[in-house]
Amino acid sequence: MGKETNPRRVAENEARAKLRMIRISPQKLNLVAAMIRGKKVERALNDLAFSRKRAAADVKKVLESAIANAENNHGLDIDSLVVSEAYVGKNLVMKRFRARARGRGAKILKPFSELTIVVREVEEAA
Repeated sequence: MGKETNPRRVAENEARAKLRMIRISPQKLNLVAAMIRGKKVERALNDLAFSRKRAAADVKKVLESAIANAENNHGLDIDSLVVSEAYVGKNLVMKRFRARARGRGAKILKPFSELTIVVREVEEAA
């Protein structure tokens, strides 16, 4: 009974990168993730580099990691990569209270998110 090898969770022409515990709300992060879905990798990197959103820096790091995974781990050509999936999930929510008038307290929620980016190699149609 040797060690079982796990089947790949993505297809042969795909690579994935994931970042957990990003300190930003999933709704705000999804705005940036939607900006790069379906685009070529080079165009997506440019869009993220010049975006004014705070989350763009984290999304750019994850995209660069997915590109590196595609090149080094799966042997894919980086010039023909496309962002096939970019999705956001909820993570932990820190709960805090702010003192208010008359001995009351107001709830403050500090949500965390996780981001997954899948890049796919596509053939260029001539």
